[in-house]
Amino acid sequence: MSVTATYTVTGMTCGHCVSSVTEELTEVSGVTGVDVVLETGAVTVTSDRELGRDEVVAAVTEAGYEVV
Repeated sequence: MSVTATYTVTGMTCGHCVSSVTEELTEVSGVTGVDVVLETGAVTVTSDRELGRDEVVAAVTEAGYEVV
């Protein structure tokens, strides 16, 4: 089973920001893919289980950004 969810992340301004968010989200248990669109702040997370919003928010916060 593959679950996909999209979040809006604010504060990202460059490729390094994208890398930081991707790295933190990839470390969340069950995450199999992360796709970030810098221009819109859209972050699509694919996982093999349903992720709790708090897990995603915690990872994005750890990277230094905010889920809105």
